[in-house]
Amino acid sequence: MSTEFLNGLIAALFCVCYFYQFVYLLVPFIVKKRKKPEAAELKRYAVLISARNEEAVIGDLISSLKAQTYPAELLTVFVCADNCTDRTAEVAERAGAVVFERSDLRHIGKGYALSFLIRSIGEVYEPECFDGFFVFDADNILEPDYIERMNETFCEGYDIVTGYRNSKNYGDNWISAGYSLWFLRESQYLNRPRYLLGASAGVSGTGFMFSRKIIERTGGWKYFLLTEDIEFTIDSVIVGEKIGYCERAILYDEQPTDFKQSVRQRLRWARGYIQVFCNYGGGLLRGIFSKKFFSCYDMTMNILPSMFLSIASVILNLSTLLFNAADPAVWASVGLSMARAVLNVYLTFIVVGGATLLTEWKKIHASAAKKLLYLFTFPLFMLTYIPISVAALFINVEWKPIVHSRSRTLAEIKRE
Repeated sequence: MSTEFLNGLIAALFCVCYFYQFVYLLVPFIVKKRKKPEAAELKRYAVLISARNEEAVIGDLISSLKAQTYPAELLTVFVCADNCTDRTAEVAERAGAVVFERSDLRHIGKGYALSFLIRSIGEVYEPECFDGFFVFDADNILEPDYIERMNETFCEGYDIVTGYRNSKNYGDNWISAGYSLWFLRESQYLNRPRYLLGASAGVSGTGFMFSRKIIERTGGWKYFLLTEDIEFTIDSVIVGEKIGYCERAILYDEQPTDFKQSVRQRLRWARGYIQVFCNYGGGLLRGIFSKKFFSCYDMTMNILPSMFLSIASVILNLSTLLFNAADPAVWASVGLSMARAVLNVYLTFIVVGGATLLTEWKKIHASAAKKLLYLFTFPLFMLTYIPISVAALFINVEWKPIVHSRSRTLAEIKRE
């Protein structure tokens, strides 16, 4: 079989696997929004924040939590100052949080910090004290009605709910814009269609909550892989939990602007996807042949085929070139085939990114010129995932913190 044929086959498999996500683009315009409950019961929540050397930003998050429209007496903010060497604990306490300090250089990562924080809370508070737990990263900023809106969706009967993830620094450069547009797309054209269709949404790093029932079922926080959020999502879907989505609960977080830091973060994500599939792939595949068919299929597509089909394409084309190094005709044929593949991927992401940009335009806080410019760099950002995914197979990846330095209020974000 020729390389061109095999490249065509890989492209066809991409289409088969991900066609349903193009259908997702139409769902919000076809399926009516669900009616919200007239009066949601007010629940008591614990807010969980894992922070490692976050003195520059954690005060802003706690301030935005203190400014919520939700009754303050029903919200308690807890911070795990995780292996900190700065003033994170002091700043958090001064802002009004209950702080637990953790020092453990053997077990590194957000999953371990969350586990420690939940255990620490359990040693001080009665198990029934909190109805649910919110998880935020230290760099987050919330709209004033964030908790109120999430509580409404929680009261619809979901034990896990995720919100709308926006960006503090969309307009910084093509890297921050690439992340931001992807997360906006994930919110409105993955999680929103899932919610409207009655399927399970997915948790994405920060800005989610879960009920006390989840902690009772799992016996604490037990997710320690490199992508603990994806692990939590997949494990929940496998056991039949349906994750809700709240479009009106808007959160802003800071995206990396340095390419080296971005590569390091996405290496961790790529390796984490592999870890999750190795640990949960069997359960997902079995779920595809059960009543949980669609959600298990959906989550399988999100952690597996794209990465491995991309890697297969790279290996196929590079090996063809290496074994035919002296044949200009082969180089020309493979080069043309690869150029077509890259063009198709580029145009696909222009469509996906363009649809997101069009509908979310007013929610993106950047100049019109930057919004348009970074639409055309978005596919380039996504294409850099291909070499990162290949490298993740061979490089030993460890969890490392992302530096956050943008201290910004909600008003400052919206002025851009």
